[in-house]
Amino acid sequence: MTQELLIHLIADGAVIPVFLIGAYVLLFKIPKGHRWESYARIIMAALTAYLFARFIGTIYQPEALRPFQIAGTEAGALYLNNPGFPSDHALFVTVITAAVWFETRMKKTTLVLVGLVILICIGRVIAGVHTPLDVIGGVVIALVGSLWYFNKTGGQKVKKHGKSTR
Repeated sequence: MTQELLIHLIADGAVIPVFLIGAYVLLFKIPKGHRWESYARIIMAALTAYLFARFIGTIYQPEALRPFQIAGTEAGALYLNNPGFPSDHALFVTVITAAVWFETRMKKTTLVLVGLVILICIGRVIAGVHTPLDVIGGVVIALVGSLWYFNKTGGQKVKKHGKSTR
């Protein structure tokens, strides 16, 4: 496996397991009586993060060019034709990870997702499509969107042996 392919798999391909794990957990591990409340919070958190990211990206761009453009090389991963702040990949996977944690409190699953988020962020920087500031900005903005979870009442946990625990 070439180094370029490995970087591409980390920077872009690792988004797929984050999405699939997140979708599975959020569809099947939230107790049935709390799903619609949870989904409303998840949607509000994601929309808040996305709109905040677009707003900040409109008024603040630390660089006009991406790192690979400055270096005069090819991009090592997929990217949109914009300056790159904040990273949409980092924003997306962090929103999913925060939703899994705040809605289920599944520690092991969340730690796996956090590890994948870190790999994706590092991969985006190594691929030259983002600066460290871009990916940190994406993560921080996603966490700002997570403020919706503090409006959560109770503290539903994942079902254990057919019963919902608190």
